[in-house]
Amino acid sequence: MCANVIVAEDDAKQAELVRRYLEREGHGVTVVGDGLAALEEVRQRTPDLLVLDVMMPRADGLDVVRALRAEARAESRELPVLMLTARSTEDDLLLGLDLGADDYMTKPYSPRELMARVRTLLRRTQRSAGATPVAAPLLSVGALVVDEARHEVSVDGGQVDCTPGEFRVLAAMAAAPDRVFTRQQLLDELHGFDRYISDRTVDVHIMNLRKKIEVTPRRPVRLRTVFGVGYKLTDPAKGA
Repeated sequence: MCANVIVAEDDAKQAELVRRYLEREGHGVTVVGDGLAALEEVRQRTPDLLVLDVMMPRADGLDVVRALRAEARAESRELPVLMLTARSTEDDLLLGLDLGADDYMTKPYSPRELMARVRTLLRRTQRSAGATPVAAPLLSVGALVVDEARHEVSVDGGQVDCTPGEFRVLAAMAAAPDRVFTRQQLLDELHGFDRYISDRTVDVHIMNLRKKIEVTPRRPVRLRTVFGVGYKLTDPAKGA
């Protein structure tokens, strides 16, 4: 599973450590030391994965993710992003996920765990060299359609842009319409994230999804709350 990986890390020792471990697993690695350089390399090389430090000069990691996700939506492409940071608060984690990071590790971290996260992301996105996408059925809940093979979502025929985390939550629920999912069950769909993840992460994804798939997000008819239990995805044409 060889891939083209960009490592954006301004700490030279950390960057060298990550580079060595990635190359040991057969990946091609490009290392940059600031956010603007990371943006330029991604635009030129179209990598399979970006390992991105949050606190960097010229542009921090959050700004980089924000810019890349905007470009990805415009060009209908995806780039898995694994964020690294010394910030360990839940709010920092949620912000990173909200912007579209696929995974989030806090420093200090185990290089072996980092490599495990890399393998998981590459398998999940099926972007590594030689990977063959696996056909998946369309998941339809009324006018909402989730195409797992293409990683696309549409509502009433219009495309909906979702972050990777939002997509995983929505796909899980679309595979079982009307089933009530607890927060923990939805967290299980987001496996591989940092140990600081909590049920608030699910709430953030649900809130953002409602903004994208509901006509009136504050009065959802598709992505409903089952008070005291969790959430369910329904076809509004069938009623509550």
